[in-house]
Amino acid sequence: MYSLMIAIATNFATKPLHSINPLVIRISSAVRTLVVGVVALGSGIFGIVAIGLLALGVQLLVQELTKQKSSEN
Repeated sequence: MYSLMIAIATNFATKPLHSINPLVIRISSAVRTLVVGVVALGSGIFGIVAIGLLALGVQLLVQELTKQKSSEN
């Protein structure tokens, strides 16, 4: 997801706008910023969810290990 964001931003940076109309330049700049921002937000949310799932897996593993130790005693 992060690589996609970098690819989109690089693509936008390497292809400048070819217009003399200031309104067109402002709108297209806003759309480009919005696209990169939405992809960055999705990437951040994906990362937070991945960290949460990893933490949940560790928590479940620790719970299983403590249950096994208490049942042996």
